[in-house]
Amino acid sequence: MWFKNIRAYRLTSPFTLTPEQLAEQLAPREFQPCAKSQALALGWVPPLGGEGGALVHAAAGRMLLKLKREEKLLPGTVVREQLEEKVAAIESEQARKVYRKERLTLKDEIIQDCLPRAFSRSSAVHAYIDTGANWIFVDAASASRAEELLNLLRECIGSFPVLLPQVNDAPAGVMTGWLLHRNLPRDFELGQECELREPGEEGGVVRCRGVDLLSEEVETHLHAGKQVARLALSWDERLQLLLAEDLCLRRLKFADELMKENEDLPEGDEAARMDADFALMADAVSSLQERILTLFGGEAE
Repeated sequence: MWFKNIRAYRLTSPFTLTPEQLAEQLAPREFQPCAKSQALALGWVPPLGGEGGALVHAAAGRMLLKLKREEKLLPGTVVREQLEEKVAAIESEQARKVYRKERLTLKDEIIQDCLPRAFSRSSAVHAYIDTGANWIFVDAASASRAEELLNLLRECIGSFPVLLPQVNDAPAGVMTGWLLHRNLPRDFELGQECELREPGEEGGVVRCRGVDLLSEEVETHLHAGKQVARLALSWDERLQLLLAEDLCLRRLKFADELMKENEDLPEGDEAARMDADFALMADAVSSLQERILTLFGGEAE
């Protein structure tokens, strides 16, 4: 139960549902595998695993959820090849041109015909609602996967207003200053990876990996006007992360000392171990989130 990424969203109003009430509202959208002609299936599953487990796991004012995703893998090349064959046959047999609207209809027919034979791929996204601090933390590197979970949650409970955190100081400017002026906060250490971007949509991008981020090479790019878009850091000897200018925390790696704190729990009680690990992880994430907001001037009004 250790998140690999964090996308944090601020709840704009208190979350008032109890874990039992939330589970009851999630139940109609419990996960069901893809039907033969279905390209995508989404649904809730027990976050701690096990058949018949609760769809919401509550601990210390936090509610853990798990969204399962199953999609059919249908290579675009296969669809295009069959489409071109059908179009060529129609044009040859009927001596007429197949235009865009008909091509789209033929494409849909091919997809529906192929879906029952397509392989499936499953994945899952965890998230937890911190009702005391008014946050929801989603374990997703991409915004689209996080929004998928939030949208289904809204469908289930009717309303779930959230916002991405806004800070007073631009993260790219602050992180650039850390490297230029060598004034990284004391509870952080530099890793060996960063992404530098020129301002503007057409600006160039430089990715550095396995290098000294205080080297002359990196400094030259910064003096040329590039800014830090992503920066590898270690925090408080508790975890490593890649901090992005959108405040997404990627590639989280918790310290071995932290992950071993629950080793004395009895073997065989997997649920108790996962519960204890979740508590450790959530405490660390909450502390880190508040620290990051402070680094960038606090939340904007």
